[in-house]
Amino acid sequence: MNPTIPHDKLTGALRRQSVKKNVAAIHVSGKLTLLQRKLSNVLLLNAYDTLVTRHKHQIDARTLCMMVGYNSNDMDTLKQSLRSLAETTAEWDMLDANGRQEWGVSALLSYAKLSGGVCEYAYSPALAEKLHDPKVFALINLNIQRRFTSGHALALYENCYRFVRTGSTGWWPIDLFRRLMGVDGSAYYESFKHLNAKIIKPAVAEVNKTSNILITPELHKMGRQVSEVRFLIKENPQLAMLDIDDGEGLRQGPVYANLMELGVSDRLARQWITEHGEDYVSEKIVYLKGRGPVDSPIGYLQAALRNDYKAAAPAEPTSKAKQAAVKRREKSVAADSAEAERAAVIEEERKARAQIMARVQEIVDSRSPTQRDADRRLFLAWLDDELLKSEFSRLGWKAALCAREMVAFWTDLIPDAFDGAD
Repeated sequence: MNPTIPHDKLTGALRRQSVKKNVAAIHVSGKLTLLQRKLSNVLLLNAYDTLVTRHKHQIDARTLCMMVGYNSNDMDTLKQSLRSLAETTAEWDMLDANGRQEWGVSALLSYAKLSGGVCEYAYSPALAEKLHDPKVFALINLNIQRRFTSGHALALYENCYRFVRTGSTGWWPIDLFRRLMGVDGSAYYESFKHLNAKIIKPAVAEVNKTSNILITPELHKMGRQVSEVRFLIKENPQLAMLDIDDGEGLRQGPVYANLMELGVSDRLARQWITEHGEDYVSEKIVYLKGRGPVDSPIGYLQAALRNDYKAAAPAEPTSKAKQAAVKRREKSVAADSAEAERAAVIEEERKARAQIMARVQEIVDSRSPTQRDADRRLFLAWLDDELLKSEFSRLGWKAALCAREMVAFWTDLIPDAFDGAD
């Protein structure tokens, strides 16, 4: 997507990466598409802190589009999705504060409007209370939900994740499971064979591949018919980095703040702190600042981290000959440092370009032959430099000279094309 929104550009609740989502909301939003489900979660995250104290909430429409996965200018799709949320009902059946059974129904959004580049929306008071209830919620990690490509898989993840501590969802009647997946009322999915092949198996595979939990379905039969299903749940150790914190602790420290001031990317800053430790990174930042202005502070700092550059000890009084020798040695060290810095920058650029070209090839491979032909013509028209046009005509999508233009082209066409890339 266009670019994942930089963390420091978000405000308020949006700076968090997870949203408390009530069991009731999870159970009834199954008929939403994948993007509508993500939209529902982002709106809830944005509103959560003031969910029961404010009657309406606001978020910048372009920011909302980019967080969810729409093209930032695609207001028509956003309008249609908001309309769907307003037309979809949420139903809950649970114990109230006094232990009495309570049933209720409400539209997911009581209203939504777009005006002046701002999306304004509201929840009904009754639903807002349920969504904000801390006793019955699951933590839905927005970093994880971005990875899902199937609405059924995301629905299954949301319904399973809240049981991760108990290890099992418990037995769900098949009719209830169809409702959770949003396929109740479909004659095709009345057949368990079809439900299993088209919904359960693909959704389980994507949850296990994409998220921080692993689930295993178990079936219970009444006679020859499958009457109930449950899912055994355990944490996925291979995707622990997607857990709720998502590096938030590292971002709170002074070393991370110093790296941000130097222009280091969030991803690289967290990598350096994790790899070397805060004390070592802090020592090299002090060393860098002691060198005075340098052409490429990030490359110089990387060289200092890799080669363990240290500040020179205070020099003792020496003869002129010794002083000259010291100066020559300092010049030599400075030259070596500059060379290391240049080499580090070149290597970083090479890696970044290779990453871009690999991602571009993945995108191209995923397109149909008709789309590929259109993409090629569109990109040629996009280029305004004759040298780049010639290079692309000769090498196609392997033309590394056009890497920067390819990023701009594909990001405009597919907003989340380079999500996760530095």
